[in-house]
Amino acid sequence: MGIWIGLGIVAVLFVVVLMWFMGMYNMLIRRRVDCDNGWSQIDVQLKRRHDLIPNLVETVKGYASHEKETLQGVIAARSQAVSVHDDSSKGVADQARAEGELTQALGRLFAVAEAYPDLKANQGFGQLQEELSSTENKISFSRQHYNDTVGRYETTRQVFPTNIIAGFFNFKPREYFELDSEAERAVPKVSFS
Repeated sequence: MGIWIGLGIVAVLFVVVLMWFMGMYNMLIRRRVDCDNGWSQIDVQLKRRHDLIPNLVETVKGYASHEKETLQGVIAARSQAVSVHDDSSKGVADQARAEGELTQALGRLFAVAEAYPDLKANQGFGQLQEELSSTENKISFSRQHYNDTVGRYETTRQVFPTNIIAGFFNFKPREYFELDSEAERAVPKVSFS
């Protein structure tokens, strides 16, 4: 009878350890899915931003066609951002770098637009400004949400004892969506008053 009690205790301990193991593994999976969801939210907003820019460039071109260098800079930065966005081998840091360059190019475009009162008064330009401003805010909120989920994932992945499970099942680190310079961190000013 003593052997059955011993086997029962071993079985209960095995079940407890198995449940703990499954709980830790499932928590890592949830955190990883949260990161993927957070990134998809950024992805949607970046796509929207990329779609707005050609219309904005065309509107500005009608009023400031001799500002070709600035317009070409925006087009080139957008093309680079779209290219990085569509390249699955590129990481979050590459995407952040390309988007930072696009933000700088847009800032230069809006600085040029300040010199054209007719452009500032154009209703279509105003609507594009408003949409881009709204999109920039959504990108900022999405980036914050994504970075928060990456922080939770990385904390869970690195703390003991979950790090053992993460290492065993090869849970990879996630990159934060960080901007490299102060100029890239600045949201392009899109309000003309």
